[in-house]
This record gives sequence, structure tokens and C-alpha cells, in this order.
Amino acid sequence: MPIELYLLGAAVVLGLVHILWAVNVKTAQYGIEWNMGARDAEMPPLKPLAGRLARAQANFFETFPLFAAVLLAAVAADRLGWKTELGAHLYFWARLIYLPLYAAGIPKLRTLVWLTSLAGVVLVLSALLMG
Repeated sequence: MPIELYLLGAAVVLGLVHILWAVNVKTAQYGIEWNMGARDAEMPPLKPLAGRLARAQANFFETFPLFAAVLLAAVAADRLGWKTELGAHLYFWARLIYLPLYAAGIPKLRTLVWLTSLAGVVLVLSALLMG
């Protein structure tokens, strides 16, 4: 199996980490009844860590579908090579670093890391479209 697909699987695991970490911190703030309920009631604003984790999760789920789509298309089109391998590595490792940076509230470095992950997506896309 190509390394790109291992990195795609690792990115799915990272997505699960996003979900579980964010909901655990929200549950710590709002309580287990909130977690298990319909969540219809207005709740007070999230504390800073919970808010950052929710935003990091939303950000991950904005980019992950694009990464997965171009990577799977590159696999299907038999366009794997150094661009897809480097792009997949850039995306995954940057997203892995991004989560704790966002959780810690580190702004500028976090943006550079996000741009690195985006460069990974663009690199895979360029392999798909241009070989």
C-alpha cells in the first residue's frame, strides 16, 4: 500500500482526536447531561481552550475533505509520485502540529503551519492535474 494511503488513514485518526478532545473539554465545561442531551438550550460561551479546540476541529474538517479527495483521485488516476508523497507528508504532519499549537493559543506560528498543510494539498493537486 502506498505511503500516501497510510498518511490518509493517519489523518482520519487525527480527525477522531480532534472530535474526542474537543467534546471532552466541552463536556468538562457543560457536563455529562449536556453531552447526552439534545443540546437545544442556549449555553454560556465556551472557555478559551474549549473554543480553540472547537475552532481547530472546524478548521480540520474544512481542509480534510479536499486533501482526501485529491489524494484518492491521484491514487485512482495512477498519479502517485514524489509530489503526492511529499504533499501527503506535509499535510499530515502540519495538521498534527497545528492542533496543539491552536490549543495552546499560539497565533502566528499556527498560521505558518496551516499554510504548510495547504501547500501539501496543493502539491497533491498539482500531481493529479499535471503529473
